[in-house]
Amino acid sequence: MKIPSRKFILAFCAFVLGLALVAAAPSVQAASFRPEKSMDGAVIATSKFATEAGMRVLRAGGNAVDAAVCVGYTMAVTHPAAGNLGGGGFAIIRMADGKIYSLDFREMAPGKATRDMYLDNAGNVVPKLSLDGYLAAGVPGTVAGMSTMLERFGTKKLSELMQPAIKYAEKGFVVSARNSETFKEHQPRFAKYASSRKYFLKPDGSTYKEGDLLVQKDLSKTLRAIADRGPKAFYVGSIADLIAKDMQANGGMITKDDLKRYKPVWREPVRGNYRGYEIISMGPPSSGGTHII
Repeated sequence: MKIPSRKFILAFCAFVLGLALVAAAPSVQAASFRPEKSMDGAVIATSKFATEAGMRVLRAGGNAVDAAVCVGYTMAVTHPAAGNLGGGGFAIIRMADGKIYSLDFREMAPGKATRDMYLDNAGNVVPKLSLDGYLAAGVPGTVAGMSTMLERFGTKKLSELMQPAIKYAEKGFVVSARNSETFKEHQPRFAKYASSRKYFLKPDGSTYKEGDLLVQKDLSKTLRAIADRGPKAFYVGSIADLIAKDMQANGGMITKDDLKRYKPVWREPVRGNYRGYEIISMGPPSSGGTHII
């Protein structure tokens, strides 16, 4: 398919989870990945709501980075196991003229983190301490990463691109079969934390099922703040205050200073060849690209 030269091609944009305390399952039904295509490009995501929102951006004249930002925020609402505000990610962006850029907006270790923080007094690894709970959380990079991409390569306003996410958080969205499976899989983990119980479990402790309406009013307020004031609302404003306060109250390490100091990094992608095809992928700290090559 011929892509108009004014469009960018977003080759890869992965979002990984941090504070939300859930993880994407390794097996996802093929039906979850339903691409939406047009003469302006293609969008694919594990949430139909995010996929449709991204395509609307392209059809309205936006480029692939605009669409990716819209998809990223919509995923944070409609498929929180794969999208997030409290985690981070990577992006490989190929321009129409062939220039390649890669952005690292992964989470960073808090300033108080130490080499042995997940070991007991005997030097043994404490099971799951690096995976579950407040000590497992890194300083989030998603919000900064989305705006860094948008400011350099986007054409739309952040507030405009976040409207689908805000709508689905405030008004709710219909839970998919995949959402239902993920909620059930992680029910024991949700039950450990008051905020997770409030959002992802019903009052009787059961999970949301396919066809249920999931409303996230507090998340919509957070999204509106970011849409109105940009990343500063998250990293130095009232949201940062809430994150730091919650961390301090529950043995976490992330401070307001950690949040204020976070910055995404533009890096050189890794390159290799396979049967005559050039592979361009994300370099360290991502391991995927290096392993593929």
